[in-house]
Amino acid sequence: MKEAEKILVGISIGDLNGIGGEIILKTFEDDRILDFCTPVIFASIKVMSFLKTHFKSSINFNSIHNTNQIISGKVNVFNIWKEPVNIDFGKEDIKIGEYAIKSLAAATKALKNGEVDVLLTAPINKHNIQSESFNFPGHTDYLAQELEGESLMFMVTDTLRVGLLTDHVPVKDVATHITTELIESKINTVYTSLQKDFKIRRPKIAVLGINPHTGDNGVIGTEDDAILRPTLNKIKESGKLVYGPYAADSFFGSNNYKNFDAIIASYHDQGLIPFKTLSFGQGVNYTAGLNKVRTSPDHGTAYEIAGKGEADENSFKEALFTAIHIFKNRLDYNEITSNPLKKAPRKI
Repeated sequence: MKEAEKILVGISIGDLNGIGGEIILKTFEDDRILDFCTPVIFASIKVMSFLKTHFKSSINFNSIHNTNQIISGKVNVFNIWKEPVNIDFGKEDIKIGEYAIKSLAAATKALKNGEVDVLLTAPINKHNIQSESFNFPGHTDYLAQELEGESLMFMVTDTLRVGLLTDHVPVKDVATHITTELIESKINTVYTSLQKDFKIRRPKIAVLGINPHTGDNGVIGTEDDAILRPTLNKIKESGKLVYGPYAADSFFGSNNYKNFDAIIASYHDQGLIPFKTLSFGQGVNYTAGLNKVRTSPDHGTAYEIAGKGEADENSFKEALFTAIHIFKNRLDYNEITSNPLKKAPRKI
């Protein structure tokens, strides 16, 4: 465990024309948070000083050029670039997208090298980040390439956890992406994450159907009967507490979701619309299944309010504490499961 529980949190700045900078500043205005972690913002001191002045923040930054200069109890700014950046709040800008990726790449490198313990990402614009060198729909897909493991978008709060079989896939292609192998892989990832990251010994998982009314015996599609149901039965036989498929339209409104530790939706909007309706502003986007911990808030760049001082930092703050919590849970899990014979008392 880190000395005095000071976990190093790497933070990518996100889209500078969005609300990322504002919610970062608002989060660390409460210096009590520095009792739990040491933040490292990957950007530039010039940018952070501009944001500090614009939002009338009182934070004093520690400007650094390598991780050996990190100071505990301070908000550290790792300088990734030196040149000034033209910030125009609320505008989509390809150049701003390039800086978002520079920050993400540097923070991810530090995470891979063990120079920070967890990664917290501010929102990006999925369009202006695209280039020849960066061709990913978003954070999750990029981190799946850079880190080890099988990534899964896992939206979480204290009382609700929603994973996805498919994430950034067009609706017309969802059914063709869902295979027996994919279902088994995603359920295993969620199951393991619930045990390791959330300390749930015997997780109960609900799976939502692919088609309306889970296909109505083939009247509204055959994928539920042909692929999803047989695969779930096979997984149940292995001893996992997996149930479904459930009709998605009534699952959340009936409060059935409260009976499970996690819900797995077939596609993006099927899972995220109810999640954000129930939890918006408090939810966290967690990339489960990887060898490192990454979280982000459950919202986007919010260009419409960027620069106005109106952004709510609660989801970002929840993402910060979730990352810290999961990191500690993993340490505990690894200690418990690593060669227990060494820890057992000797019998004489």
